[in-house]
Amino acid sequence: MAKPRKPTKSKTAMSKPKVVTPEVLERVSRTSRKPGGDDVDDDESDSDDAEYSEDTAQELTGENDRALAMGSGDSLPALLSTGSELEPTAIPQHKDLLKRYLEEVSRYELLTPQEEFELASRLKDTGDLEAARRMVRANLRLVVKIAMEYRSAYQNVLDLIQEGNIGLMKAVSKFDPAKGAKLSYYAGWWIRSYILKYILDNFRLVKVGTTQAQKKLFFQLMREKERLEAQGIHAGPKLLAANLDVRERDVVEMEQRLSSRGAEMSLNNPLESNGDGPSVTHLDMLADLGAGADSQLEQEELKDILKSRLEEFAKTLKEKELAVFRERLTSDQPKTLQEVADQFGLTRERARQIEAQVVDKLRDYYKKYIR
Repeated sequence: MAKPRKPTKSKTAMSKPKVVTPEVLERVSRTSRKPGGDDVDDDESDSDDAEYSEDTAQELTGENDRALAMGSGDSLPALLSTGSELEPTAIPQHKDLLKRYLEEVSRYELLTPQEEFELASRLKDTGDLEAARRMVRANLRLVVKIAMEYRSAYQNVLDLIQEGNIGLMKAVSKFDPAKGAKLSYYAGWWIRSYILKYILDNFRLVKVGTTQAQKKLFFQLMREKERLEAQGIHAGPKLLAANLDVRERDVVEMEQRLSSRGAEMSLNNPLESNGDGPSVTHLDMLADLGAGADSQLEQEELKDILKSRLEEFAKTLKEKELAVFRERLTSDQPKTLQEVADQFGLTRERARQIEAQVVDKLRDYYKKYIR
């Protein structure tokens, strides 16, 4: 009697998962381009897709962790939520968040051209949210790849990935499969645009580029300087301006802004203290250009005196004069001469004469106190 064969363990389910190593991340980063680089052509993109979907995806697959939410607001979690497939759980502090995220996105399979076309058509025709989710998940690795290109410009890659994910969702919502382009090509523009805008907005506490021309110069300047210096050419402002087709003063201004990076200082930062008392901040050392306490007190006392004198003066006026004084000279919303005249059945000229008399009396009244 033949011995029954022992049940074999599923290779897919039971094999020991690989862990992301520094070497793997380095290999991924070597596939990136410099910040602001030109887009790759179709052949290069196809090879990148193959490399990233097979070798890299297998090496980035780690232990069976739960999903890591990497979104902004409610939009991204809504698109990435998978119902009962994966339940988000608390992430231990000792875990490397980037490693966990790479492990998670490597689980989502890439779409075939036919699947991509069908899902995009469903989304465009019926607004199928599940189709949008699948399209977003299938391209999360593309966001990571593009974000890695700019890690030298911004240290927190997770922030870049988050912004890129928002750009990916924007691309999915606008993608038209009937135009014949691949989603990865189209989404690359949106992903890169959102990442570059985030870098520019957060490069310094004070924004470096506020106009479209400054934004363009920001990303082109350093790349052109590196190119010239690699050829042994001194990258002066005049040469840079000629190569970039901008004004020389714009190059000088941008270089000054870039060279001052890191010079921002919080006014709440404490100055050096000998430890004998409370620390003094930079804000404490700034001169107060406003009025001092004595000046403010004098102004308040003067206002009280003027107010009391006006009340005394009002008691010396007749009925019509008092009405003009209250409703024309001291009111926050003064009436017109015609309105005052209509109130007492006078002509507009007579109301103007009464007003002039009140002003003369007020001038004579204050002459007694101002000498």
